[in-house]
Amino acid sequence: MRRVVDIGRRIELVPMDPHFNDITIGLYRQNVNHGINTPAFLVHTYSCISGAAERIDAVVESMQILGGMLKNPDGLVHFPCNHAHEAACRRVFLEACKLAPDTPAEPRPLNILDKKSKLMVTVRSTGKGVYQVTAEGEGRSAARRISAIAGGLAKLGEMESVETDNRDTVAFACQQSHDALVGLLLMRAPNVRIVLREEEMGAGRGVLSAPSQQT
Repeated sequence: MRRVVDIGRRIELVPMDPHFNDITIGLYRQNVNHGINTPAFLVHTYSCISGAAERIDAVVESMQILGGMLKNPDGLVHFPCNHAHEAACRRVFLEACKLAPDTPAEPRPLNILDKKSKLMVTVRSTGKGVYQVTAEGEGRSAARRISAIAGGLAKLGEMESVETDNRDTVAFACQQSHDALVGLLLMRAPNVRIVLREEEMGAGRGVLSAPSQQT
C-alpha cells in the first residue's frame, strides 16, 4: 500500500535547480505545535540522486543567513518571531536557491544604490519592527522614489505602511526587527513591479509531486 506523507502546503517552487542537476525544489508551509502553533517551512525535493540531500541542506543554511531564520530539530526553518511572513519567506527561498554551491551566503546590507534615481538608499530600524527608508538627496523626485521603495518593501514583505508625511516608513505586524530579511527585500524593492510580475508568471508552474505520480 502506498503511503502518503503530508509535507504541508506548497507555497513556492523552483522547477529546475540550475546549480544541481536541474532537480525540482519546493517550499512547504507547516504548523508546528510546541504549545502554540508556530508556522515553519520545509525545503523539499523528491529527487533521490546522490548529493540531493546535501543541496537541500545548503539551501536551508542559506535561508538562515539571508533571512535571519532559525532551524528547528526537524530541519524546518522559521522566523524568530514565530510569525509566518510567508511572502517574505518565499523570497528568501528563491534567493537561496539562486546561490551556487561555491558561493557563500552573506546578509545583505541595509543600503543600496537605486539605479533609477542614482540615490544611495538606506533603511533604518527604529525598533519594534518599524523601518524608515531614507536617501542622500532632496526634492520631490527623491521623496517619490523613497516612497516607492518603501511601498516595494511593504508589498514584498507583507509589511504595514506607517502613516508619515513622506510615506517612508513600514512595519512588521509582529513588532520585531528583521534586519537580514529587510536587507534581502531591499534588493528587489526598487523593481517590485517586475518581481511581482515574475511571481504571477511562476504561479502556474504546478506542484511538486512524487516520482511515482509524475507522468
